[in-house]
Formats: sequence, structure tokens, C-alpha cells
Amino acid sequence: MIGLPKSTEFNRRIPKQKFYENLAVSPALKRVFIDQIKVIYWKNKIAVTTMNLAAGETVTEIEIFEIKLAEKKLDESVLRQIDKGIPYHIVFLLEYDEKYQAWTAYKEAAASGDNAFKVGAYYHTEWLEESELPLKIDGLNVDKVYENFVRQIARDALQTENQESLKESIERDNRRKELQKQIAALQQKVRKEKQLNKQVQLNAELKKLRKELEEL
Repeated sequence: MIGLPKSTEFNRRIPKQKFYENLAVSPALKRVFIDQIKVIYWKNKIAVTTMNLAAGETVTEIEIFEIKLAEKKLDESVLRQIDKGIPYHIVFLLEYDEKYQAWTAYKEAAASGDNAFKVGAYYHTEWLEESELPLKIDGLNVDKVYENFVRQIARDALQTENQESLKESIERDNRRKELQKQIAALQQKVRKEKQLNKQVQLNAELKKLRKELEEL
């Protein structure tokens, strides 16, 4: 799968019921599992035990899950449910009609510990041929391989010329998205505002936000 070493192959089918039976899953989410997913395969495990890699400080294993879909969409809450239930970092490969999307979220240990994880926003590729998926092993330790998987999937959103960490890149991208929302909301306020003095105030704030966005 995606040209990963044979030593990483796991190829185990996981019954989708495992992710919603005996768990606090809403009836709506259970319905999504049933209707949108055909089958889930645990395809690969990237770890010190399966590759010639040094141990990571924050990432112990990277799991590659292939999810065969019944339709050309999957509710993101399904991926989040799986991610929360598995204490390892995951790259999801969604397959429909022989085309693939790679999905992943920045995932870090929660402050509470106990193998709990905080799952951030998801990044994903377009629908591609399997051979076109931008997933290449790059790095000497498991942390770096995971970081590069996230950057490969996110592409332009996390590209930087600075030597910033993955967490810093994610935070910068989150701030960029937040600023874009604030700018759109302010633009709408300016269009609706009738009083000139308030328009001036709003435009000044808009200019400030745009400048911050440009500098990110």
C-alpha cells in the first residue's frame, strides 16, 4: 500500500462495529458507520519494530487505515471517533471507486494523560489514484516521519520557510483560518453599516486583521 516497506504490512480487517458497539456513540453516528463504510483495514504499522527508524519522543507508532466507502463521502466525526479510540497516530486512506483521499489530523497527548489524545482539525488530499498519493517515508525517527506525513497531506496549508515545529505550523494555520473568518464577518458588517464613523472604525479593524494575515 502506497509503496510502504513490506515489513510494515499488517493487513488486518477491523469490524466497524468495534468503533460504535459498547461505546457512547450517538444513534446518528452509528448510522454513519453503517451507511457510509463498507469495511476498514488496518494496512500498515510504522514503528521502530517494523522499520529501521529511531524512536520518537511523542509518536510511538503510525497506523495506516484504509476505509472502503459505500459512497463518495465520509462524515468527519467517524474519523474523529476512531482517532479518539486508538492511542496511536493514524493516517486514513479513504477509497471509493478505486480513487483515494489521504486524511490525518494533528494528534497530541492530552494533558490528562492516560493514553488520552487531543485530535485537531483534519487535513486531506483531493481524490487521487493510489500511486499519486503524496505519502513518502521521510525522516530518521517516527516523530519526523509523522510530521512529514501531515505536511505532505496538508500541502500548502502547512508549508513554511522557517524552521518551525509541526505544532507551530498547525497553530499558524489555525490562526490564519480564524483571521479569514473574522475578516469575512467584518466585511459583511461594513456593508450593512449605515453610519460613516462606525464604517471608519470597522475598516480600521479590517485593515489591522488583513495586515496580520499577510504577515503569517
